[in-house]
Parts: sequence; C-alpha cells; structure tokens
Amino acid sequence: MQTDPLTNPLTKNVGAENIATDLERYRANGGYRGWQKALQMAPGDIVKTAQDGGLRGRGGAGFNTGLKWSFVPTGDDAPPVKYLVCNADEMEPGTFKDRLLMERDPHLLIEGMAIAAYAIGARTAYIFIRGEYHLATARLERAIDEAKQQGLLGDNIHGSGFSLEIYLHRSAGNYICGEETALLNALEGKRAIPRAKPPFPQVSGLWGRPTVVNNVETLCNVPPLIDLGIDWYRGLGRGEDAGSKLFGVSGKVRKPGTWELPMGTPIHEIIEECAGGMCDGLKLKGFLPGGGSTNFLGPEHLDLPMDYGAIGKAGSRMGTGTIIVVDDRTCPVGLVLNLSRFFARESCGWCTPCRDGLPWVVQLLKRIEYGQGRPRDLELLREQAERMGPGNTFCALAPGAAAPILSGLKLFERDFSEHIARGRCPYVAETEVLEAV
Repeated sequence: MQTDPLTNPLTKNVGAENIATDLERYRANGGYRGWQKALQMAPGDIVKTAQDGGLRGRGGAGFNTGLKWSFVPTGDDAPPVKYLVCNADEMEPGTFKDRLLMERDPHLLIEGMAIAAYAIGARTAYIFIRGEYHLATARLERAIDEAKQQGLLGDNIHGSGFSLEIYLHRSAGNYICGEETALLNALEGKRAIPRAKPPFPQVSGLWGRPTVVNNVETLCNVPPLIDLGIDWYRGLGRGEDAGSKLFGVSGKVRKPGTWELPMGTPIHEIIEECAGGMCDGLKLKGFLPGGGSTNFLGPEHLDLPMDYGAIGKAGSRMGTGTIIVVDDRTCPVGLVLNLSRFFARESCGWCTPCRDGLPWVVQLLKRIEYGQGRPRDLELLREQAERMGPGNTFCALAPGAAAPILSGLKLFERDFSEHIARGRCPYVAETEVLEAV
C-alpha cells in the first residue's frame, strides 16, 4: 500500500512496496532527520515540543508524553544515571499494533528512542519485548547494529557529546508487565509485581534511578513530530487530540486489521470503511473500543470519535485503540468468560481482590455459561467485579478485568438472564450443550 508521509508518518514504511527494515531504505525515506534535528536542540526544548505537540501515550493510559518526560530530574543536582525503557510487551487482548511497527519499520522505533533518551538525559535504553515476537526481535537487533555502525548510536554520536546504548530484553511473557513498575522489576530480574507509588519511576525507577517507560507506538510518534513540527502534528487530528493513531479491528468483520488514521476518526468509519463492515448476515451487538480491558459500548456509540475524551465521556476508555467487535451470533457471556480466564491466569497474585477474586469470577461465569447458573449469581458476579474496581487493588489489572464484566452485565443483561432461565447458552444448539456436558 502507498501512504503519504505527511498524513501517515507511522506507516509510510510498512507497505509491501516501501517496507524499510534496513537502514539504507529507511534513510532514503527521510529516516533519522528527526534525530539529526534533535541533536541541534536543547533537551528541554524537545520535552516542550512533545508536550505542546499534544503527543499522548499510545499504550492505553493516554498521558501527555512531554509532561511525563518533564518529571525526570534535571540540573546539577540530578542523578547522573537515567534510563529509558520501551514497553514492547504487547499482551493486551485484541491488540496487535506495535508488532506491525517493529517488524516493518524497526528504525522508526530506534530513532524515537534515541530522541527520547536525549531529551531526558538517559545514556542507556532497553526494549522490553514480548518473547513470542521472534521476527520483530531479529529486525530490531539488526537495526540497532546498523545504527551503531553508522554512528547513530554509541559513543559521542555525531560529535554531539551524547552517547547512547540500546539493549534488547526478551520478556518471559506476563501481562502484568504492562504495568510499568512490574516491567521494571522484571527487567531487574525480580518477580514481576507492581511497586508502591510514589516514588514514581521518573524519580526512582530502574535500579533506583530516574526512568521513563514509553510504549512502542508512542516513541514512533516522536521522530516525525520533531522533524515536521508542532503545528503539523496537531493538524493531523480531527478533534481535540493531536496526531495520527494505529487503530485496529478484530472480530467477525470482513477485513480485520490495523490502519493509521487521524485521532478523532469516528468509530463507524473504522469498522465500516477500513474493516469492511460486519460479515454477511451478522449485526453489530456491541464492541470493546480499546482492547480487552475496556468497557463495552453499544451500536448507539458508533458515531463517537476515537479520542480519549469522547470515549471516556461515553463510559469507556480508548485504551490501545484496537476495537473488538461483538456480533449478534457470538455469546457475550462466553466472550466475557474467555477474557476473565485470561486475566485470572495473568494475575501476579500480589493483592487479594485480584489473586482470589478473578478465579471466583471465572467460576461464576462458567456456571452461567454452562447452564448451571442461579438468579443470585448475577448479583454475586456484579458484587465481586465491583470489589476488583479502581482503588481496591494494587494496580490496574483487576480493574481492567472488571470493566468488560460490569459493562457486559449492563449491556447484555438479557443474554446473562437467558442463560440462567434456559439452563444453557442460548447461542448453541441443545445437542451441542449435551455433548459438551
């Protein structure tokens, strides 16, 4: 596919015709211009550019990236050692965007990390990558080697006095590492459990040093922002939020996939025009707007723009921007059960509501799905999910797991009740239920 670098800065190098997995091709397409410009800027000006440009974290939280960088201590009294960590451990259910960037345009991530490290004064950076991403790992290793050979990384880069080493760390695979302090513990060789905050990583992170953790897509936004400027970047968005974004759709649509679109693109455009709409004979019943740990929204929300504020006001989160579509022939109870099984398995076990609450939720959902549910189970399920909500757990894993449960009970209340009233899942034939039993 052909893309315009002025409107599709993230995916200009990912199409079959212009894929840029090697340094020569990447530089021919304008690569490392942002890094060259950054080296002529004061680090504080880069931080301000990211902040004023409106770049928000693309990993799910949506926090202003430049503001996050600004929390790192600077000046004569600042610690001399600082770290930058790229979270490439993409394990959110329904999310598959970062792999595209790492496999098809690895130098974009390396360039973004170089600029971010220079901005915060970090001379060592790590890519914490999902262990199953074998191709992405190989291409990133090659990109790092190529960049070092050309003096874009290493000691005294282009005579600037700034040095940077980037290391690749393959994760053993654990969803809790999406929480930045659990990721830092894992990188230190410890058990992947979240840390108490404060202190926040920007002050005391990896090995007790100031550390910034950014998502892959977030860092890939940095080079074009520095290269083309704030006004250009803010002009990419169609609403309040700046820039472009990788949006994805999975489920029973004609063309599931990932596309780079302006922030604020309406949901119906993403599902209907990019994903080709629902498969023949199916109707949209609901959707998760930003991965498996967000709240369900219904068909009435299809006109909403995909930006942080609009989705938040509707009662959900934009999260990773990857939409999971639910059709009218897929059992929502089974879908919620499947997600809850995942979250229960991935709990680090550090706090009781998550460690014990999630397996109990799975048992309740199994009872309902397999025809053994009781009317009281719906209230028990709701109560248990509420106990796992925000403020009751050590990190956001359990509240994220509770989101599809509580919103599913609300949006698909009739489906949950029918399971109990009929004594079986109404989405499968009675003969299938007997065989399963």
